[in-house]
Amino acid sequence: MVKSQKKHEIDMCSGPILTKMLRFSLPLMFSSILQLLFNAADIVVVGRFAGDNSLAAVGSNTALINLLTNLFVGLSIGANVTCALFSGAKKQSDLKKTVHTAMLLSVYSGIILTVVGIISAKQILTWMQAPKEILDLAALYLRIYFIGMTSTMIYNFGSAVLRSVGDTKRPLYYLFAAGIINVILNLFFVIVLDMDVAGVALATVISETVSAALIIRCMMKESEESGIRLELKSLRIDRDKFIRILRIGLPAGFQGIIFSFSNVVIQSSVNSFGKIVIAGNSAASNVEGFVYMSMNSFYQSTLSFTSQNLGAGNIKRIGRILASGLICVTVTGLLMGNAAVFFGNELLGIYSSSSDVIAAGMQRLTIICTTYALCGIMDVLVGSLRGMGYSIMPMIVSLIGACGLRIIWLFTFFRMEQFHSPEMIYITYPVSWIITIAAHVICYAAVKSKLNKRYAIQGKTA
Repeated sequence: MVKSQKKHEIDMCSGPILTKMLRFSLPLMFSSILQLLFNAADIVVVGRFAGDNSLAAVGSNTALINLLTNLFVGLSIGANVTCALFSGAKKQSDLKKTVHTAMLLSVYSGIILTVVGIISAKQILTWMQAPKEILDLAALYLRIYFIGMTSTMIYNFGSAVLRSVGDTKRPLYYLFAAGIINVILNLFFVIVLDMDVAGVALATVISETVSAALIIRCMMKESEESGIRLELKSLRIDRDKFIRILRIGLPAGFQGIIFSFSNVVIQSSVNSFGKIVIAGNSAASNVEGFVYMSMNSFYQSTLSFTSQNLGAGNIKRIGRILASGLICVTVTGLLMGNAAVFFGNELLGIYSSSSDVIAAGMQRLTIICTTYALCGIMDVLVGSLRGMGYSIMPMIVSLIGACGLRIIWLFTFFRMEQFHSPEMIYITYPVSWIITIAAHVICYAAVKSKLNKRYAIQGKTA
C-alpha cells in the first residue's frame, strides 16, 4: 500500500535538482493553466454569447477576487512550507497535525470569504468605479462566485499539502475533471438557459466543488505512513502548527493582498477609460494569466524544494535549487510571453470579436508580456526566501518596491494629461519588477549567509 502511494511523490532532498524540479513543475503548470481555464471559459462564453457588457462585468471582478482571497491563499503557502519542513525532517506526527490544522483552516477561510464576498460585493465594485451599465451584472457574478469559496479553499489547501511531499500529478487530474464539467455547464447555462453571468458563476461553483471533493477523497485514502492522510475525526487546530502556518502564511497573504490592492487601484484607473478598454484589459489579463501561472509553477517548486531541504539540513542544495528555478522561469517567461504577443490578435479574438476590444488588449499585452520573465524571476527569489523561513522580508520588499511605486505613479504622474493613458498604467509593471528583483537579490545573499553560518556552528557542512 505504501509503495503505491509513494509513486506520486518526488524525493526533493537527493539526486539531480533540475530534472526533478521539472517533474514537479510541469504537472503543477498544467494544473494552474486548467484552473485559469475556469475563469477563461467564463470570459469566452459571456464575451461570445452575452456581449461586451457581460464580458466587462466578469473581467472587472478578477482583481477584486484576488484581493479578497489572497490572504487565505497565503495561508495555504504557509501550510505547504510547514508540511514540507516536517516531511523533509521525517517528523510524521508533526506532519499529521499540520495537515489536519491546515484542512480545518481551509473550511474556516472559505466561510469567512463567502460572507465577506456576498455582503460587500456591490459596495466594493462601486468604490472601484465600475461603470453603472455593468455594476449590477458584476455584483451578481461576484456574489454567486463567492458561494463556492469553501470548496476553492479546500482544494487550495489540499493541493498545498500534496505539493509538500512532491505530489503535483493528482491535483492535475482532479482539475482536469472539474474543468470539463465547468466548460459543459458554462455552455449549458449561458446558451441553453440564457443565465448570462449568473450561469458562468454557478458553473464555476459546481466545478470547484467537484475538485474539492476529489482532493478530500484522495487525502482520506492516503496511507497512515505517508503522514498526510486526512481523518475527519482528527480535524482540529493544533496551536503550535497553526502559529507556524501563520508565521509563513500571513506575510505571504499580506504580500498577495498588497499586490492585489495595487491591481485594484490599477483596475479602477483602467475603469475610467470606459467599457472597451475594460473589456480589452480583461481579455489581455486572461491571456497573461496563462503565462504567469506557467512561471508560478517554478515559484512553487522552488518553495517546496527549499523547504524540504532546509528541513533535512541540506543547506548546500538551496543555492542550486534557486539557480535551477531561475533558469526555468526565465526561459518559460521569455518563450511564452513573447508568443502571447506574437499571437495576440488571434488569442484576444477568442474572447471578443470587437476590433476595438482587441486593439485595447494588445496595448496591455505588448508592454507586459514581453517583459513578463522579470515577474517570474522576482517570484522565484521570493519562493527561495520563503522556503528558508523568511516571509516578512519579501513582503516588505514587495510593498515598497512593487506596489508602492505603482500606486505613487497612479496618484502623481498618471494624473497629468500627457501621462494619462492606458499605456502609462501598464508600464509601471516592468519598472517595479526590476526594482524589486534588485532588492530581493540583496535579501537572498544576506539570508543565505546567515543560514550558512548557523549550520556551520551546528557542525553541518554548508
